[in-house]
Amino acid sequence: MDRFFGHSATTHGITVRVAVSFLPDRSRADSARWFWSYHIRIENHSDQPVQLLTRHWVITDGRGGVHQVDGEGVVGEQPVIQPGKAHDYVSGCPLTTPTGQMEGVYRMLCDDGQLISVEIPRFPLVAPAVAD
Repeated sequence: MDRFFGHSATTHGITVRVAVSFLPDRSRADSARWFWSYHIRIENHSDQPVQLLTRHWVITDGRGGVHQVDGEGVVGEQPVIQPGKAHDYVSGCPLTTPTGQMEGVYRMLCDDGQLISVEIPRFPLVAPAVAD
């Protein structure tokens, strides 16, 4: 699992794993647009169901510019993840620089009514070098 998902963090028994891929076919260096996709796997290793309510992303470009994104759920869903189960989704991120990073937090509701914050690990966004 760690070979595919290069970045992970565990909070309150919830493990968030991330695999990131640069998408050259969606990127245009001459237009200052670089694009990555990222695959997130959220694993519930706790003893109760959790529902992902909101997300908070901190996206930093290669010049240090920070963009924060808040929203409900992930890709239009607020999944309930049962103990021992996982939820996967894929999304994307454009930048105006060939490097950057992302990290964040999910807010989740536990079956017992407790609200928890679950860390999304920091992961780099790095476009491969292009030889002329």
